Amino acid sequence: MSWEKEINELKHRQELGRQMGGEEKLARHINAGKLPVRERIDKLLDDGSFHEVGTITGKVEYDEDGNIKSMQPANLITGRGKINGRNVVVAGDDFTVRGGANDAGIREKLTHVEMMAGQLQLPLIRLVDGTGGGGSVKTIETEGRTYIPAVRGWEHVVENLSTVPVVGLALGSTAGLGAARVAASHYSVMVKETSQMFVAGPPVVARVGEKLDKNELGGSDIHTTNGAVDDEVRSEEEAFEYAAKFLSYLPNSVHELPERNEITDDPERSDDWLIEAIPRNPRQVYKMRKIIKSVVDKDSFFEMGKKWGRSVITGFARIDGWPVAVMASDPYHYAGAWTADAADKALRFVDIAETFHLPVVHLVDIPGFLVGREAEEQATIRHGVRTMSGIFQATVPWCSIIIRKCYGVAGAAHMNASRFNIRYAWPSGDWGSLPIAGGLEAAYKSDLEASDDPEAKLKEIEERLDRLRSPFRTAERFMVEEIIDPRSTRKLLCEFANLAAPLRKAGRPSFGVRP
Repeated sequence: MSWEKEINELKHRQELGRQMGGEEKLARHINAGKLPVRERIDKLLDDGSFHEVGTITGKVEYDEDGNIKSMQPANLITGRGKINGRNVVVAGDDFTVRGGANDAGIREKLTHVEMMAGQLQLPLIRLVDGTGGGGSVKTIETEGRTYIPAVRGWEHVVENLSTVPVVGLALGSTAGLGAARVAASHYSVMVKETSQMFVAGPPVVARVGEKLDKNELGGSDIHTTNGAVDDEVRSEEEAFEYAAKFLSYLPNSVHELPERNEITDDPERSDDWLIEAIPRNPRQVYKMRKIIKSVVDKDSFFEMGKKWGRSVITGFARIDGWPVAVMASDPYHYAGAWTADAADKALRFVDIAETFHLPVVHLVDIPGFLVGREAEEQATIRHGVRTMSGIFQATVPWCSIIIRKCYGVAGAAHMNASRFNIRYAWPSGDWGSLPIAGGLEAAYKSDLEASDDPEAKLKEIEERLDRLRSPFRTAERFMVEEIIDPRSTRKLLCEFANLAAPLRKAGRPSFGVRP
C-alpha cells in the first residue's frame, strides 16, 4: 500500500502555504518598497540552504466532505539555514497575512523557533514586520472574549539573550510585541523610511491627541538616536549584510569561543602619523575612528550604535585575526565625557563582550561624566555607576590605552583596577581626580582670596601644577605601567590579542544579558 495520496495532499498544502497573503496583498507589499518574507530569507541565507519548519501551519477551512476550501498560512515563517556556511535559525514575519499579527498558529511557531535557537545553540535572526502580538481589537469579536495580557514563551527570549547571538531586523512597521522582539536582541537594524517601531502606532496615538505619521512617531532617525535600535540602513539587502557582518565576530553560542580569522594584516604595521594624532592643545579635537582603524586589522572595524551615546564609540574588530570588542572615546561629542546615554551604551556593549567571550580593547579619552543641570536631571551618576559595576563584573581579558584624558569617576571606569589588566598610555596622557582648570578655584580658594591679584595668583598656581602633570611623573611611581610610542600601539595590541586568546573560557556568563 502506498502513501502517495497523503504525500500529494502534503504538497498541495505546502503550495497553499507558499501563496502567503495572496497576489493582491503581495503586490501591495512590494509596491510599498518591501520584499516578501520568502525573498528576504533567500537573500539573507546562503543559496539553497533554508530548511523551513512548519510549512503547512495555518488556518484551514474544510467543506462538508472534509476537503480543503481555503487556507490562511501562518504569518511567521521559521527554519534553519546557513550564512557564510554557518548554521543559523531564522524567524520571518509575513506582513501580507493579517499584518503580521498573532494568529494562524504564530504563537506556537514563535515559541518553537526561540526554543530551536536556544536548544541547538545557534544564532537567531528575527525578520520583524508587524505587530506579532495578539492581533487587532477585531480579535475581541472573532474570539468572543478578551484576555489578560501575557507573553507566553518570553522566557525563551530572555534565555536566548544569555545563550546565543540574537539579531533583530525591523523591516516594516513594528508595534507592540513586534517592536519588543526587535529590542530584545544583541544587535538591531531599521531600514530608513520603510521601517518604523512603536509601542503603539499612529491611530492609537491619535486617540491621545498626537497626530503623527509613521516616521514622525517611530522612524529610524528616532530610534537610532535614542538607543532603542543600533543602526539604520538604506535597504533590506544592506540590513542582511549588517546582520552577517555582526555574526561573523561571534561564536554560535556561549558554549563556543569566537574564531580567529585568517591573518590578513601585518602585526608589525605602524602608521607614522600616529605620533602627531593628538593635538598638544587639550581643547582641540581629533578623529578617534581613524586611530581605531589604524591599530586594528585593516577593514575589520564594525561599528555599532553610532548615532546614540555618541561620546562613546563601540564596535567589533579583529587584531591579528582575533575578534575583539573595541570601546573608545569620541572627543567630538562632549569632549568624550560620559553622558547617561553613553554610559548605558558602554554597559550594554561590555555585557555583550562578556557574554560571548570577546577581549576588550578600550581607547580612553574620558574627561569625566558630563556636568551641569541637564546631566543631573538625566541621573548621569546612576547610569555611570551601573556601567562601572558592569565593567568590574566583567571577566574577559582587558587592555586599556590611555590616549589623552582620564579624569574622575568616569575615568576610573576605564577598567577594573582591582584585577590584572594590560594598560598603556600615550605621552599625551592627562589624568587626575579633576582637570586642573576645573578644580583650581575650589582647591586654592583661600590662597586666591588672600592675594592682591587673584588672577595672577591663579595663573601662577596653574603653571606650577602644570609642571607636575607630566605622565612620566606618574610612571615614576608605577601608577601607570607603560608609556609607549603611539606608533607601537598595533604591535602591542596584537601581543595582547594573542595573550588573551587562550585565557578565554567558553560557557555561560555569571550574569545574564538584559536588552
